[in-house]
Amino acid sequence: MSLDGLGTQPSATTYELEDLVGQAWGGRVRVPHFQRDFRWGTQDVIRLFDSIIKGYPIGSLLLWVRHSSADVITLGSLAISAPEGENILWVVDGQQRITSLANALHKVGNEHAPFSIYYDLATREFINRPKTPEAQQIPLPILFDLDELLNWFSGPGQPASEFFPEARRVAKILRQYKVPAYLVRQNDEKILTDIFDRMNNYGKRLSRAEIFSALFAGPEEGAADRLSIPRIAERVAARTGFGTIDDNTVLHTILARRGPDPMRDIRSEFDDSSRRSAPEFPGESQDTAYAEGEAALVRAVTFLQEVVGVPHLSLLTYKALLVVMTRFFAHFPEPNLRNLQLLRRFYWRVAVSGPTVFKGSFTQMSRVLCALVIPGNEEGSVSGLIRSMDEATPVIPNAERFRTNEAVGKIILCSWWALRPRSPITGTSYDTRDLTGLLSEQSTAALAVHRFYPRGISSRQQLWAANRLFVPSEDESADLLLESLSQQPLDVDDRTWDAILASYCLDRVSVEHFNRGRREEFLLARQSEVTVNLQSFLSRMAEWEYEDTPALDSLDLDELEDVPNGSE
Repeated sequence: MSLDGLGTQPSATTYELEDLVGQAWGGRVRVPHFQRDFRWGTQDVIRLFDSIIKGYPIGSLLLWVRHSSADVITLGSLAISAPEGENILWVVDGQQRITSLANALHKVGNEHAPFSIYYDLATREFINRPKTPEAQQIPLPILFDLDELLNWFSGPGQPASEFFPEARRVAKILRQYKVPAYLVRQNDEKILTDIFDRMNNYGKRLSRAEIFSALFAGPEEGAADRLSIPRIAERVAARTGFGTIDDNTVLHTILARRGPDPMRDIRSEFDDSSRRSAPEFPGESQDTAYAEGEAALVRAVTFLQEVVGVPHLSLLTYKALLVVMTRFFAHFPEPNLRNLQLLRRFYWRVAVSGPTVFKGSFTQMSRVLCALVIPGNEEGSVSGLIRSMDEATPVIPNAERFRTNEAVGKIILCSWWALRPRSPITGTSYDTRDLTGLLSEQSTAALAVHRFYPRGISSRQQLWAANRLFVPSEDESADLLLESLSQQPLDVDDRTWDAILASYCLDRVSVEHFNRGRREEFLLARQSEVTVNLQSFLSRMAEWEYEDTPALDSLDLDELEDVPNGSE
């Protein structure tokens, strides 16, 4: 731990809200790039203003005072041309509050969620922007500006003129509310990120990825052009259509590429002399680690989509498996076909068995499996991974409990995706773009799954996979699909129609049950078909009954020829 600290103690001051917001609008209050993204919702912003009106403290700010260059900055929904200047205030603690205040009280910022806050003069409460505001419901930017307030009551607010005293009272409180702040004058960015780290490890902690990003934020200059963990997540999503991977998982993939323990201490990650274990990429810069980590992550995702049969993040059973795959594809970018096959077996055996093989811990799972990937030894790495599942019992998940946020539900969804669901309207199969367009940023596939019977069956049957319809498209609704599946179109031949039905684990008999309202018969028939399909899918993917021998080109055939006849 460094013995260096602040040369002088922070000075304490207070800002009237009108002054603080004015400085923010003028570009004299800025948010360092190592800060986490804005996270507040509408109710958080409303509570902030409610506290101000009631005279409650909203907490002190910690502001870093420094010379700053001219720049175009973003503060919430505001794009601000910020001038060069001395004594520019950078927010070390208080970003959510300052961003909310500056946006909700600004005409442009107030147009965007979650800053679209109004004040209801009649009920004396802050509210989200109504669809059709009434005369006594006034936007905060108008309430905050005395001239605008007077104009308001001369115009659209005239029917609510009786509430002018209340508006004047609230406006005065807002403008004159005092916000306490500590000012730190310090040019060493490492000390500022150390303060940020310590402050955010008390109370509600930042995520591991947010702390990592803060510790290794680098200089403010050029930050917009450098890779970051959130930017890697965005770029991978754009390139693959896999969805946006959460920041913590992205961090763990970067760490796994660089060493066998993705859960290791992060504070000395790019200081080789302080690392407890020898680095696998000695002297590698942070920028290189990010770039190479992104490339390995893309290869791992592509493998999951094209070989394993997991088209989207929401169908991934365990994120720890993505971390392990990224480590493997970082060290072996182009594995041979046999090893790709064995890796597919490995994925599905782990997916079915879960973390119980690794003492029930997802953290332990990623540590154990990543340690089996040995740089420079592709065959040994694959063999180690596949052997790690030797004690697992082959089992088919129970299709009588289907939830999109559980591993069993995700496995079943992958088995349905493998059927290449076809539109009963066009006859063509949906593709990954359809699924991505629907799920986009979703963490589960709930938007793509609909019930045949929302009601009218037992609670037990409500959970059956047979009662779910997988519609991987945002263009065709579940109701339209159900209606289309109930009747063969005149222009579709029997063979094509049977193939369309089969892509949903349906046939003519089960459709007849559905059309005639025979719910019990329909669910039993389809549940049987869902189970058969699941068994067939996992048998193909996990290949439990096959020998897990390595590729022939990895065997030393010369050594085998030297074995005497009759020897084992």
